[in-house]
Amino acid sequence: MIRYPRRTGRLALRAGSLATALGLWQLLTTFDVNLWVRFSQFPTVTDVARAFADRLSGPDYWTDLTDSLTRIVTGFLLAAVLGVATGVLVARSRLAEDLLGPVLEVVRPVPAIAMVPVAILLFPSNEQGIVFITCTAAFFPVLVSTRHAVRALTPVWEEAVRTMGGGRWRILGSVVLPGALPGILGGLSVGIGVSWICVISAEMISGQYGVGYRTWQDYTIVNYPGVFVGMVTIGLLGWLTSTAVELVGRHLTHWLPRTSYVPGARPRPARTPASTVEPTKAEEARDEHLV
Repeated sequence: MIRYPRRTGRLALRAGSLATALGLWQLLTTFDVNLWVRFSQFPTVTDVARAFADRLSGPDYWTDLTDSLTRIVTGFLLAAVLGVATGVLVARSRLAEDLLGPVLEVVRPVPAIAMVPVAILLFPSNEQGIVFITCTAAFFPVLVSTRHAVRALTPVWEEAVRTMGGGRWRILGSVVLPGALPGILGGLSVGIGVSWICVISAEMISGQYGVGYRTWQDYTIVNYPGVFVGMVTIGLLGWLTSTAVELVGRHLTHWLPRTSYVPGARPRPARTPASTVEPTKAEEARDEHLV
């Protein structure tokens, strides 16, 4: 059986995978390969790297980076608070479900980017409108995951707290939120990814500064290496923020049991309780002698 490599070997495999993808990109664009898709229109990896270095040395790149991160953090935090609160309320209250449920279910299928005209009409500045779109994009994944997680809780825990004299707030803080936390974190992980999609789209349409705005400007002036610089930046920012959400989630759920899965590893045999072990012949003979 082939043993899966340890941490150092896994990091080497990941680096090799990325290097292979970049090398393939360089070859296809250098030799202008056209196999149904036209790689001759793509910039090479060296062109993108050169454009990236030029951007890093200028002030506009860091201004765009700061603006996009500010919009993401503001909109995502608002969505996290409102989504969790609304999800718990709808899951725990029939009145709230009847009043808010129909409105939420009608608005939920509408893409957040389609809210751009609404944001322009509602808010006096483009900045507030972009934050609104970002918040809307992350709100519904958090809401739905929280609602399902709360409804999936076993009622035995709540009944136990009530038996010990706990009230509604005690149940909320000791049973509902901790029990639903893994599901809530799943919604937050999805929400941060959707937020990046929508904030970049909103910046392209109505933004002033930001990674999405700069990427669209590069496209309009046919600066394709600059477009790929924007795409790489978006990918790195999305990866960093998603990793941050995952790390915070692991810290908040440190009390949950963890499984360390290693592909190809032999599972450890489970320990059999002493009460279920079959008696040996010597023990059987001893028992008969005592009888």
